[in-house]
Amino acid sequence: MGNKVTFDYSKASCFVSEAEVASMEKLVAAAKEELVSRSGAGNDFLGWLHLPSSISETELSDIEAAAKQLKDRCEIVVAIGIGGSYLGAKAVLEALSNTFIQMQTKQKAPLVLFAGQNIGEDYLYELQHILQNRQFGLINISKSGTTTEPALAFRLLKKQLEDKVGKNEAKNRIIAITDASKGALRKLADKEGYKTFIIPDNVGGRFSVLTPVGLLPIAVAGYDIRQLVKGAVAMENKCGENVPFTENPAAVYAATRNILYKAGKKIEILVNFNPKLHFFAEWWKQLYGESEGKDHLGIYPASVDFTTDLHSMGQWIQDGERTIFETVLSVKKMKYKVEIPTDEENLDGLNFLAGKRVDEVNKMAELGTQIAHVDGGVPNLKIEIPEITEYYLGQLIYFFEKACGIS
Repeated sequence: MGNKVTFDYSKASCFVSEAEVASMEKLVAAAKEELVSRSGAGNDFLGWLHLPSSISETELSDIEAAAKQLKDRCEIVVAIGIGGSYLGAKAVLEALSNTFIQMQTKQKAPLVLFAGQNIGEDYLYELQHILQNRQFGLINISKSGTTTEPALAFRLLKKQLEDKVGKNEAKNRIIAITDASKGALRKLADKEGYKTFIIPDNVGGRFSVLTPVGLLPIAVAGYDIRQLVKGAVAMENKCGENVPFTENPAAVYAATRNILYKAGKKIEILVNFNPKLHFFAEWWKQLYGESEGKDHLGIYPASVDFTTDLHSMGQWIQDGERTIFETVLSVKKMKYKVEIPTDEENLDGLNFLAGKRVDEVNKMAELGTQIAHVDGGVPNLKIEIPEITEYYLGQLIYFFEKACGIS
């Protein structure tokens, strides 16, 4: 059990019985068949379904070589994109990175920053100011090249880069991820001689993190994209077409959340107790919101960061309208160990925690919150990730994608 992402609905047993979940098996099988046969709505965009297992050694090597091209020249690389072209990479990088190490001057890999996800003038001014005295490069991600936010950011940063290093060198520091044959960015990339990668026609933006859209920025930041893909392949197999319903975590999660939806639970709150997963929840919100929010239907995806938001949103979750359920993202093992010291005066009254790890206190808060919320009428689902690594994040990405497709 310790080597994979798992799903558990036992703390929702007051609201969802095993019999109810079992009764969904035929419906889930029909949904899976619709995905595999590509016979349903949106069937032109099901390239993500077997994407992890289809990524070749050649493709990974090409992405790693392009990442090295930028690493060798740049202190900072700006990834330009919006929606799925931004959130997938941001989610993985924020989960894996150490902000304090990034603040140090000697980095093993370039710092990856983001642009094109907003039209904030102050944001762009401050970004340009940071880049002024740094060696930088650009990854421009856009199918068309004309989406307002990324196109505007690229125009500004391309000019700044060319003014800084000249057009000949700039083309070595700009990589375009775009359409195979059409669009403004494809035309520009061919004209200027930029290195390019293709956004597959059959993979929508919110499912694109395991394409060069996500893999290149992640590789530039120095993380292991092979492990990320390997984890996704493992979960693709775990959620495969021939896996029995009760052993398929994505299928059971999809079934459970739909049972709750039919029972009037219209809002799903993705809860994390680890601040590194904040942007993973942001990616999840787009994935589910854009996929399910159609025809005046769909569960509304929200998210909170606990314990932080217990001191703000906690009251509403505990005692507000009972139209919600929570899905808790729990991390079993921390990377680092911090123990709580003894204090002689004990003015804060916390000496009873002395000698315990900070994560032990966090886990107690997690369990206590779940119990309190269940007692307050809020169903709690739990997704456990063994630890935050590329491999397990790859599993989590595909788990959510497959469950979304079924759901």
